[in-house]
Amino acid sequence: MNNDIRVKICGLTRPQDLIAVASAGAAYAGFVFFAKSPRHLDVEAARALALEAPVGLAKVALTVNASDAELERIVEAVPLDMLQLHGSESPERVAELRDRFGLPIMKAVGVASEADLPALVEYGRVVDQLLVDAKPPKGAELPGGNGLAFDWRLIAGRRWPVPWMLAGGLTPQNVREAIHLTGARQVDVSSGVESAPGVKDAARIAAFVEEAMA
Repeated sequence: MNNDIRVKICGLTRPQDLIAVASAGAAYAGFVFFAKSPRHLDVEAARALALEAPVGLAKVALTVNASDAELERIVEAVPLDMLQLHGSESPERVAELRDRFGLPIMKAVGVASEADLPALVEYGRVVDQLLVDAKPPKGAELPGGNGLAFDWRLIAGRRWPVPWMLAGGLTPQNVREAIHLTGARQVDVSSGVESAPGVKDAARIAAFVEEAMA
């Protein structure tokens, strides 16, 4: 087993999801604060879940173009280890939020072609981690969690100034190939371990982590 690979399971909504994530050996648990998502949690539900998280499991809040007031409400109520910005936040906005809240920031950057790669360098200067994700299709309601992959060869062998995580269309069936092709040391999954939109499946979580670390 390759314990150098770190796995993030995003979009947890139930206590049993946390247990499944921790039991499988994942490093990060993601909570979604975006009303259009089937994985959306309100602040109270997220707080209750986060308080049950086992020690050592990093708790990440995914937000999309959230206002300062929204972020304050989340950060004050929920014990978090990281903020994940998944909207169109500019590098300046990212730097401002990092200073304001004092939490490590992960910025999602959508990739569909070579033209999207310079943004990774730009954001890499102001964040603690990058999330290299598939660019959502035009008109998509969700900025992520769409179950879409991008051409992994676009980032094969590339490195950025900060640690990065691969996302987008990953499943237990393809995560090993994705790691092999890209050299990713961290991977993120949401819809790829669900039995229905927003419903995590413990067996799929276990299989995903096992394949990622194989």
